[in-house]
Amino acid sequence: MGRCLTYDIDEYLLRCVCHHRLYGGDGKELLMWLGVDYYPEQWDISMIDEDMDNIVELGCNVIRIAEFAWHIIEKTEGQYDFSFFDHVISKAKEKGLHVILGTPTATIPAWLAKKEPSILSEFENGQKRVFGGRHVYCFNSPVMYEYSEKIIRKMVEHYKDEPAVVAWQIDNELGHEGSDVCYCSQCQSAFQKFLKGKFAGDIDRLNETYGTTFWSQEYNEFDEIPTPSATITTHNPALRLDWERFRSKSIVDFADFQIKLIKEIAPDAVIIHDFPGGGLGKHVDYSKVAKNLDTVAYNNYPVWGGQKEPIAPHEIAFSLDHMRGLKGQNFWITEAIMGAQGHDVTGYSPRPDQAKMWSYQGFAHGCDSMMYFRYRGATKGAEQFCYGVLDADNVKRRKYYEVQSAFKDVAKYSDELEKPVCSDVAIMYDYDSLAAFRIQKQSILLDTQKEMERFYKAFYDANVSVDVIPEDADISKYKVLILPQMIIEKPEFTEKVQSFVRAGGTVVLTYRTAVKDADNNLSFGRVIPVGYSDFAGVSVVETESLQDGQEFPVIGHGEFAGQTGEGGVFRAMIEVSDAEVLYTYGDTFYDKFAAVTRKSQGDGMVYYVACSLDEATMKLVMGRIMEDNSIRGEVTEDGVEVCYRGDDSSKIRVVMNHAGEERRYGDAVLAPYESRIDRV
Repeated sequence: MGRCLTYDIDEYLLRCVCHHRLYGGDGKELLMWLGVDYYPEQWDISMIDEDMDNIVELGCNVIRIAEFAWHIIEKTEGQYDFSFFDHVISKAKEKGLHVILGTPTATIPAWLAKKEPSILSEFENGQKRVFGGRHVYCFNSPVMYEYSEKIIRKMVEHYKDEPAVVAWQIDNELGHEGSDVCYCSQCQSAFQKFLKGKFAGDIDRLNETYGTTFWSQEYNEFDEIPTPSATITTHNPALRLDWERFRSKSIVDFADFQIKLIKEIAPDAVIIHDFPGGGLGKHVDYSKVAKNLDTVAYNNYPVWGGQKEPIAPHEIAFSLDHMRGLKGQNFWITEAIMGAQGHDVTGYSPRPDQAKMWSYQGFAHGCDSMMYFRYRGATKGAEQFCYGVLDADNVKRRKYYEVQSAFKDVAKYSDELEKPVCSDVAIMYDYDSLAAFRIQKQSILLDTQKEMERFYKAFYDANVSVDVIPEDADISKYKVLILPQMIIEKPEFTEKVQSFVRAGGTVVLTYRTAVKDADNNLSFGRVIPVGYSDFAGVSVVETESLQDGQEFPVIGHGEFAGQTGEGGVFRAMIEVSDAEVLYTYGDTFYDKFAAVTRKSQGDGMVYYVACSLDEATMKLVMGRIMEDNSIRGEVTEDGVEVCYRGDDSSKIRVVMNHAGEERRYGDAVLAPYESRIDRV
């Protein structure tokens, strides 16, 4: 039995730590974790009681520790010492706090780098990454696997029966900061083995698939195949796509290795990973890393060093929905910011209540547990200018009380925040297609995530929930499916989409959809969009890449008659065989081609958007789709976001003012960056 402490937070919330649990004012156990990222190894250990008292005062019930502490645990090879973290965990238990433990593999110790230099990854130019940063190891290093297994096994065996440990975090931000690529000899050998497996040892089959007769690139043996580092012009696009798949698999395999190892020793362990932002642009498929995790976690940084201002509210929301979509379930935020951030250059400092509002936005989009980065800003090391809840002066100021206020508030709504987010709309992505655009951008202006966000914003501005999901996700529960730039055509996916439409769903296809086959080659003798042309009633006959200043008019027809807008970035000139024309191009040479079309199929509808539309036109088209599918949003002032959590038995409304000025919501006046939660 644990020690039981009770004390008032306010008239509505009673915080009782008993068996190290939090309870709301109604006496129900809180199922959420609220806490901070704590690095006690960076401070005089005599501060630990004061620190933890402050952490408890914040309204926390968990701390996240040990993710960068390999050397603390294994100062010399094979000599494991857990006394430091034993003490930290003992103190946490005294204070009624739980613990999330990180496997410390993100930061290998110096003695290991010195003893086994092959463990270090390499830049594209062949230069080894030098010990001193983080994530400097190679994901295909057998040595890394060997030593990682040793320390993880020892850690989990030591703490497997510790009741204070509520979750294990594997590594840290896998693939972040360029660590998703390595060009060392180990990677080259592993890549060659990967290809040999894919092509069943048949080098002629690889040559045929890749079309290596081009530029006399035929291979006689698999060990002749290079890693696609810098060369004159560029490498074969099919080779490069397989390299992307290999890079992703390298990281997924390392994650699965850690998950399997922990589960072997502690079968009931809850295992998380803290994904960094920018996942759709990385050389790793987050959804495959997430597959075997118990819970997805996310490090949410709306602003980072050098940024003049935070990213747009809808872009923050898009990333949150991407995290929720990795497993189709609620997620944790393991790093929520409260102050300015940066390694060498800092930038925008969140205004009063703004970082708190971003936290509310996280909960609004499916977060059900949250930790702030970090409890106190560092005085030494590379993150001195990553400001925390407390700054280095160790004085409680506004940021501390903002966190306290946020935790006090959200704890009242744990039941509602535990419920899943339900959406009628999904935006889908495909890792292979994203990789294909990294390989061949095709347009200077084309950013696949930004194009996804163009569609997303039309729904976001209407306060309509959207799931952002991978191509292998279940789509049966949705009314509307958006498929931006799904350039790699996969017959099984095409059939899934067509069945969805025939059953009553609405699908939006876009330019650069179904252009290439699974090996990143153009399809000979097949009309674009491959597999969808007859289905959508359109054929792409020409394409054009646009730059700034080359925007063109689009002209509405039928129900959109009288509407004019603008397109750009890229466009397909489409001939219509069996579809309704909603918009055409308005410029002289291409005015006979359609820009937006619609066609009934079975009980559903398929749209084709042939260019990147301006915001107003996108809203009109998506608004029609919402109306036709009985998807009802909520009109709010610019900058005001509204989300609902819970279910019919109990529902809450989260209202956020993203503007630096007052806004109104109903009869309420919202102060700059104010956020509110209330039951409805």
